[in-house]
Amino acid sequence: MKLGIVMLLLTGIGTLSGCTPRIEVAAPKEPITINMNVKIEHEIHIKVDKDVETLLKSRSDLFGQE
Repeated sequence: MKLGIVMLLLTGIGTLSGCTPRIEVAAPKEPITINMNVKIEHEIHIKVDKDVETLLKSRSDLFGQE
């Protein structure tokens, strides 16, 4: 009787050990491409003194702008 239980347990353990999941990590065959179409717009606001503001208005050629 005990031999039958032992054989049943060994058969159950052998069956369950054959069902272990397999995890595989492998590099992809093609390179990963990330396409990012990004449009960046920004505005810069500068607060200046009155003297500097009048200088910029009178000398508009300082920064190459017309």
